[in-house]
Amino acid sequence: MDDLSQQTFLNYIGGKWTPSVSGKTAPNRNPADTDDVVGQFHVSNAEDARQAVLAAEAAFAAWRDTPISKRAAILFKAAQHLEDNAASIARELTREEGKGLNLAKDEVLRSAQTIRFYAVEGQSFTGETYPHDDPDMIVYSQREPLGVVTVISPWNFPISIPARKIAPALITGNTVVFKPSSDAPMSGYRLTEAFVQAGLPAGVLNFLTGPAGAVGEAITGASQVRAISFTGSTAAGEQIHRTAGLTTRTQMELGGKNPLIVLADADLDRAVDLAVKGGFSLSGQACTGTSRVLVDRKVSGAYTDKLLARIKTLTIGNGLDGNFDLGPLATARQLDNVLGYIELGKQEATHLYGGDRLTGAAFDRGYYVTPALFAGVTQQMRIAREEIFGPVIALIEVDGYEDAIAQANDTEYGLSAAIATTDARYAHRFARDIQAGTVKINRTTTGNLINAPFGGLKHSSTSTFRESGRVGLEFYTQIKTVYRAG
Repeated sequence: MDDLSQQTFLNYIGGKWTPSVSGKTAPNRNPADTDDVVGQFHVSNAEDARQAVLAAEAAFAAWRDTPISKRAAILFKAAQHLEDNAASIARELTREEGKGLNLAKDEVLRSAQTIRFYAVEGQSFTGETYPHDDPDMIVYSQREPLGVVTVISPWNFPISIPARKIAPALITGNTVVFKPSSDAPMSGYRLTEAFVQAGLPAGVLNFLTGPAGAVGEAITGASQVRAISFTGSTAAGEQIHRTAGLTTRTQMELGGKNPLIVLADADLDRAVDLAVKGGFSLSGQACTGTSRVLVDRKVSGAYTDKLLARIKTLTIGNGLDGNFDLGPLATARQLDNVLGYIELGKQEATHLYGGDRLTGAAFDRGYYVTPALFAGVTQQMRIAREEIFGPVIALIEVDGYEDAIAQANDTEYGLSAAIATTDARYAHRFARDIQAGTVKINRTTTGNLINAPFGGLKHSSTSTFRESGRVGLEFYTQIKTVYRAG
């Protein structure tokens, strides 16, 4: 194992790797083995954040005027750097976040693919010309960068989520202040390092670590900040949205309580696979994870038996040691939160299996919880309404399609939803009836393409601008309409 425990990783502000003004650091620990320190990271404060914003502001004019081909070349080099170092970066990602090594490597490579996608798409993202009646005039629109953009990313996909925010911001000519989650800062550091190694000019991308309470307001409320892209909890997103300036754009991808509907005509074995992959991959720590399974009463008994049998076969362990089905929860806070909801579920519903903290030689220093399954759940219960963000599935019986849709939509969230059915009519209706930004038919609620839009409805998003795909570039540009005569 790489000995990073005593290494201190610096902020990157104004083109220099620099310590925080506070002089304080905090350890980044492995959730599979808390004795394993992945590195020491600086506990930045408001002054560090102000310096980062000012550096981004100072770099904007030159970066905006940099030819698009040169911007793209830097993005291509950053993507290549990630690919060339995918194995070592993936190992660090697993150590700081807990997901399996194979999943971590996939995430690093996906991030490289995302950066390349925007390097290409950004070069053809432009305005339009408009027809009119004056032969001596031309009317067209042009897209321009906004200026300083703040990117705040979560710990569950600590390199792929910031990559899909930073790459479109840079290719369109913006400068960036990037704050990763304090629970997984190493992946953000390596992503920043990739852009630095690719030759990104000083101040164009600024990276700082530290608690949101200390740096958040300075990087979201500053007058120089023109846009904020945030992925995290709905509560945190609402706070940022309330405090952002009138002319500051916000892009918020927030929580979810994602349903999988299993109709009576469904292939039950396939529907079990959808629930397990959607609900327990990444130990349930995905905003698009399946947390509610609404199953037709006619097949609920058979489906529950099959699902329970499958859950009992799932393996749990350290992602560095093998391809386990579940790893640890990412933090002690996550562990306490999930265990609290499991105890609540035992009071509200019928506890069928799991939800135990694992102990013993392989587990004592990690945040391991067995996957939990509850039956007899109703939409009035907290485990059916609140985001748990852990390996917990609530089974809800429904009476046919109409009842399933009504209960699936009975939530403040609208991020992702799936249906298992062999009836094309229900598949077609589901895509129209479900209140979710991402709709899956005989697919898991998790996962999205890099070239397709991603985002939620209701309290899962501000529903302003979508991430991912070509439309992901729109958030980072403003439009001017030009009337030119002569």
